[in-house]
Amino acid sequence: MSLDVPVALLERAEAGQVDDAEFVDCVRTSLPYAWEVVSTAAGRLAAEPGAEFGEHGTPPPSEAQRGELLRALASDAIRGGLERHFGIKLAFQNCHRVAAFALSAVGGDTYREFISPVAQLRNQSPELRDC
Repeated sequence: MSLDVPVALLERAEAGQVDDAEFVDCVRTSLPYAWEVVSTAAGRLAAEPGAEFGEHGTPPPSEAQRGELLRALASDAIRGGLERHFGIKLAFQNCHRVAAFALSAVGGDTYREFISPVAQLRNQSPELRDC
């Protein structure tokens, strides 16, 4: 299971009554490493006025943390909740390269380059094969 869902939140979810803030808080507490990665990338974007994106480029220190990040970014619901919370568009190349794009940059040249097959291939190395 990727999220530790409190009983009360699960009961509200079963009744269809969960808001984004509750969901995002569950993600934050359940996947702290993934939260840190996305927070860092979003913070770097916010710290640079006019920047198109901020990124986190450090490999996860453990397989458990790698798993957290992969679960967060592979789930449409979790990824979407993080994007809405931070007001960004996430882009992901490897377990060590996550970018937070300004919504105004989505579709632009920098964004298209980051998500391109060419950029994905350039961001590979033998050390990252297990990534």
